[in-house]
Amino acid sequence: MSAAPEHPEIEAQQRAVTETEHGLRLDQAMAELFPDYSRSRLTAWIKSGRATLDGAEAKPRQTVTEGQIITLLPEPEAQTSANAEDIALDIVFEDSHVLVINKPVGLIVHPGAGNPGGTLMNALLHHDPKLRELPRAGIVHRLDKDTSGCLVVAKTLPAHTSLVSQLAEREISRRYQALVYGEIIAGGRIDAPIDRHPRDRLRQAVREDGREAITHYRVAERLKHFTLLECQLETGRTHQIRVHLAHIRHGIVGDPLYGLGLRLPKGASANLVETLRGFKRQALHAAKLEFDHPKTGKLVSVEAPLPADFQQLLAAIRAG
Repeated sequence: MSAAPEHPEIEAQQRAVTETEHGLRLDQAMAELFPDYSRSRLTAWIKSGRATLDGAEAKPRQTVTEGQIITLLPEPEAQTSANAEDIALDIVFEDSHVLVINKPVGLIVHPGAGNPGGTLMNALLHHDPKLRELPRAGIVHRLDKDTSGCLVVAKTLPAHTSLVSQLAEREISRRYQALVYGEIIAGGRIDAPIDRHPRDRLRQAVREDGREAITHYRVAERLKHFTLLECQLETGRTHQIRVHLAHIRHGIVGDPLYGLGLRLPKGASANLVETLRGFKRQALHAAKLEFDHPKTGKLVSVEAPLPADFQQLLAAIRAG
């Protein structure tokens, strides 16, 4: 069998098979020895000759024995065809492994039908062209177009693998601020499964046959006719906070899909009426994000301030 191809620009990684991996298939052993990469990616690299056993090509199902040397040459490859665009980013945290941005209202995360450009992904590819080699340009989770706040992006494949795993294991803490109609007395927990609305394909809905969805909330500030909530996601379903708060009859102010419509408090000032009428998007902000750094394991905690329109809305409500 031929040796692995040479790629001097990429650093080879070597691991010795230990007693723990002895007798496993090569793909299984590599999943244990190279935890920064997914099993499917490792299997593909074995098949393409980028992973070798004692210097020779092998097959994913080939059994390994203690003392054998596995050599891996990770392969960078383009994962997206999106164009790089010079769009300003509000960077909250950045090092060589991860990037956290404060996404502004109105910025779509991924290109899609009707939105081929002008998205966060286009901006990220301009900021760091190497992100083209990562799935979704390193974007680990998403925020709705008109939801602002913290969003984490991986800058390397190992970081992406780590963050995706943390998200799946519910180890990333995501806290949001939401302004809702009605005066809520105390916090609580919403455990209501969510799936696509049976008739409206643009919406999600609470459904008995839906996927598990859990949102925790507490009162951040009590206001007359309104409540400012801090919400924490335990799961991450599409539109989860918006659907859940509407489900308990405390829809988010301005939410065009799940809100309860414009509700003007009795006796509201002209300024408050004008401000509420002019607020055309959901009052939802991803205020805080916490995760374990993919490289160091240390806790990364970042916050993003409320955008100006949200602050102005709160000020108008406080003033009456």
